[in-house]
Formats: sequence, structure tokens, C-alpha cells
Amino acid sequence: MAARAAGLDPFGDVARPCRALARRDAALRTALEAIGRPHIRRRPGGFEGLFRIIVEQQVSVPSAQAIWGRCRAAFDPPTPEAVAAAGVAGLRALGLSGPKARYVALLAEEIAAGAFDPDALARADDAGAAAALQARKGIGPWTAAIYLLFCEGRVDVWPPGDVALQYAYGAAAGLEGKIDGATLDARAAGWAPWRGLAAHILWTYYAHLRGRQPI
Repeated sequence: MAARAAGLDPFGDVARPCRALARRDAALRTALEAIGRPHIRRRPGGFEGLFRIIVEQQVSVPSAQAIWGRCRAAFDPPTPEAVAAAGVAGLRALGLSGPKARYVALLAEEIAAGAFDPDALARADDAGAAAALQARKGIGPWTAAIYLLFCEGRVDVWPPGDVALQYAYGAAAGLEGKIDGATLDARAAGWAPWRGLAAHILWTYYAHLRGRQPI
């Protein structure tokens, strides 16, 4: 896995790679000067982790938190078997859109039937794990990257097209508004092998700009 290859524990001391990123990019340096240290998001993996990330696709943070709170209350814990039994109708009643309800229900059925094992992703490299995730309906490059970052702690995975990262980088770079997504994604290639850490820096800076604690 890339995180091990880089020799970096993303939940330990990130001072050295942060300094390296600051030397490479002035905007990252500005962000780090403002936040001090990035907040590293860490979440449970497996079905629960994927379920939550699908809920969070393309909705505001408050909306995602509200829907996920209802899901956690309804499924305690949110096992594949319980969610598969609830089905699309049960998920829609909790606030998921029709497509998201279908994606989560299908994912739950696949995992419950043994057709997909999220735990096996840890044995794959970044590209292989991302490909395995994207083979599931409703999981695209962004969702796969978020899972690998938050739930597996990989440090060289970049979430393409992330709007919060675009706004944070644009602000740190002194631009008016966000940077173009394709431009930022291309620039992130130069931050290897710490692209995921750079994302955490920018997410933390985004929260700082909004005057709130990172989540």
C-alpha cells in the first residue's frame, strides 16, 4: 500500500511531510501557517464507512450529518444484513435520494452475500483498491478516494473534483474564488507521495476559513 511505502503514519507525526509540502507549494505553506497542523479524518471502514460516504455525496455537511444521524438511529449498528432487509424504501424513508438508496441497498446485498469484501481492500495497492471500489455501482473516483483516505489512512490518494479543496486552495493562493478542479487535480500530482496529506491540510484550512472546527 502507498501509505506503507511512503513510511508515514498519517495519524502520527506529520511534521516532516508537511514541511516538504510547504516547500513545494506556496499555497500549502500559507494554509499550514494558518492551521498549524492538519486535522486527519479517521472513520470506521467496511460497509458502515462506505454507507456514510455515499450519504455524503453532493450534499451539504449539515444535510449529510442529519441523514446519517437518522441512519445510525435506525440501524444500530448499520450492518449489511439490516440495511439489505430495509431495502430501498426503508432507506428513502430516512432521507436518502432514490439513486443513493439503490446504491446502498445493492452494496449491502453484495457484502451480505459475500460478493464484495471491503476488508480485502487493505491488501491491495492504491490503484487496485480504488478499482475494486469503483466496480461497485454508485462509487466513483471521489467516493473511492474518500474511503481510502478516511477509512484506510492512505496518504497518497487524491479525491478528484473536491469542491472544498478547490475553494481552500484558491483562498490560500490568493485567487478570487476557487481554482479550477482539473487544474488543482493536475497540480496535486506534484505532491506525491503525500497527496492525501495535502488534501487533509486543505480540508482543515477550509474549516478554518469557515470559522468552524474540522470534522
